[in-house]
Amino acid sequence: MAIVENAVKKRLQQGKIAASFNVSRLRTVEIPQIAKATGFHWIFIDLEHSTMDVDMAGQVSAAALPTGVTPIVRVPEGDVNRATRVLDAGAQGIVFPHVDTVEEAETFVHACRYPPVGHRSLAYGGPQFEYATLPPDEAMAGINDQTLLVMMIETPRAVENAAAIAAVDGVDILLVGGSDLSATMGIPGQMTHPDFVDAIGKVVDGATAAGKWAGLGGVYDEAILPGFIERGMRFILGGSDLSFILAGAKARGDFFAKLQP
Repeated sequence: MAIVENAVKKRLQQGKIAASFNVSRLRTVEIPQIAKATGFHWIFIDLEHSTMDVDMAGQVSAAALPTGVTPIVRVPEGDVNRATRVLDAGAQGIVFPHVDTVEEAETFVHACRYPPVGHRSLAYGGPQFEYATLPPDEAMAGINDQTLLVMMIETPRAVENAAAIAAVDGVDILLVGGSDLSATMGIPGQMTHPDFVDAIGKVVDGATAAGKWAGLGGVYDEAILPGFIERGMRFILGGSDLSFILAGAKARGDFFAKLQP
């Protein structure tokens, strides 16, 4: 029996874009199949800005594994307890918001990686193991390899420390939170502002220098996003379940409005 492959990590290794279906409102194990049917590569299960609990996040994560859609969970700031619990339940990655320093990144890596990289407690036989019990050394090495740890860069301080954060052993991705970063820079929502664009470049360069990947959230304008992808962003937040529902419902509502006699 093999450990379930992290399909997003494979895409990133191939230089491809990995786009997410962001989950904040939906509460169903059908989410991964919906994401797959609509062309997304991973589900961003958001426990920071939603009322979803660990149990639901774990169920959705486990349901995703057979689909090839990678389940990745954002936990509230600094919450390593929730992080390890959803990893045990089947999540293949954790997003930590508001990471400003190397010390914070090291703390999160140590909590979420098995020895010798970290000190996470070993959980056997879960869905990521296809419910098989592997030898401990094989299990730890395999899960360490297939788990993505993502540090969010959301302040000017984090941008300045981006290269050092990326260089931490066990960190895989630097994810710019565009909304919070632009807000803390004093230019909220101005995603084409020269200072914001410069910050993006620093994060991409820092990640690349460390052999890691860079990602971007909060930028959904189809006229702007391609430029950041060209600059080197690969791990992309694609849009939320609520935005998709609203857009589809609005289009249908407009259609019926035109049919009124």
